[in-house]
Amino acid sequence: MTTPTEPPSTARPEWELAEGKPATMLVPRFDTITDACAWLASVESELRSALHEHGAVYLRGLPLTGVEDFARVRDVLLPRRTPYREKATPRSSFGNDVYSSTDLPPAQAIRMHNENSYTLTFPGLLMFACLTAPEEGGATPVADVREVLRRVPAELVARMRAMGWVLKRHYSEHISVSWQNAFATERHSDVEKYCADNLIGWEWSDDGDLKTSQLRPGIIRHPETGAEVWFNHLAFWSSWSLDEELRETLVDEFGADGLPFETGFGDDLPFTRQELDSINAAYEAATVRRAWQVGDLMLVDNILTSHGRDPFRGDRKIVVAMGDPVELIDCLPTVAPAGRTEQTA
Repeated sequence: MTTPTEPPSTARPEWELAEGKPATMLVPRFDTITDACAWLASVESELRSALHEHGAVYLRGLPLTGVEDFARVRDVLLPRRTPYREKATPRSSFGNDVYSSTDLPPAQAIRMHNENSYTLTFPGLLMFACLTAPEEGGATPVADVREVLRRVPAELVARMRAMGWVLKRHYSEHISVSWQNAFATERHSDVEKYCADNLIGWEWSDDGDLKTSQLRPGIIRHPETGAEVWFNHLAFWSSWSLDEELRETLVDEFGADGLPFETGFGDDLPFTRQELDSINAAYEAATVRRAWQVGDLMLVDNILTSHGRDPFRGDRKIVVAMGDPVELIDCLPTVAPAGRTEQTA
C-alpha cells in the first residue's frame, strides 16, 4: 500500500543547509508560474522568518522562464516596490521595475555592498533570478553583515560607530555614470532639489560635471530584528578597490579630487589600503555562494546581508527587483546623515 503524495499546492518546503552556501528552499514541482505564485504566497511567512535567521534565501525549482514570470513572483513577495536612486553602475531596464543586476564587464568582480546604503530610503528586500546561467563563474555571493561587523577590527568599528563614513562622487560621462543618468533628469534644478532634500552636498564644475559629498552612518540596526549590522559602501567605493594600474592612471590624469568616487571615515583621517584589506577579509570570511541555475531565485534581506558578483564567462542574465522600502531613521543609525561640502569633506 502506498501513501498518497501531498499535492504541491499544500506541500511544505524542504530546506538544504550546507556550509559555504546560502540557505536553500527546494520548491515542489509546478507546471505553471500561476501555481508557483499561489504556493509562494502560502509560505511567505516561513520565507520571512528564514530571511531574519539567514539573511538570504535561495529558491530552487521555480518555473521561471522570463522577465514576466519574475515580475509576477515579485508582486507576490515584494508588493511594495522601491525605486532605484542615485544610480551607481550601469543597468538595463526591462520595464515594470525589473532591471539587469548590472551591465559591468564580465571579467570585473563586484565587491560586497548593501544596496543603496548611501540613501535615506533604501530597499529592505532584493530579489534576484537567473534567466540565463553563465558558462563559468558569475555567482551572486552574499555575506551576513552581522558577522562582518563582528569580524571588522575593533578600532575600525569604533571609528565607524562614532563618525560614520563619507562618500564623494564625481558624475561624468567620461569616467563614471553621468548625472543625467544617475538622477534621471536633464535639469540642474532637479538635481539640486534632490540633493537638498536628501542631505547631499553638491558642486557643479566648469565643464558641467557634478560632484557630491555625503556623510552617512555605517552601522545601523535592523528595524524588525534589532540586529546591529555593518551597512555601508566604504570598501566598495574606496579608490583602493580600483585596479592599481587604473587607479594610478586616473590619479595622474584627473588628480585625486577628480576620481569617480572616494570614501573615508567621517573623521577625515586617511583610509588606507591596509584598512580596506581588513574590511574585505571580514566580508570574505562571512561570504557564501551558490552557482546559478536557470529558474533559481534569491531573496536578500538588504540590511542583514551584503551581495556582490563573481567574474564569469559566457552569457549571463540575472534580473533584480527591489522592494519593502526602509527609512534610515528607523534603523537607529549611530551617526546622523548630513551633506558635506569640499570645505568640510
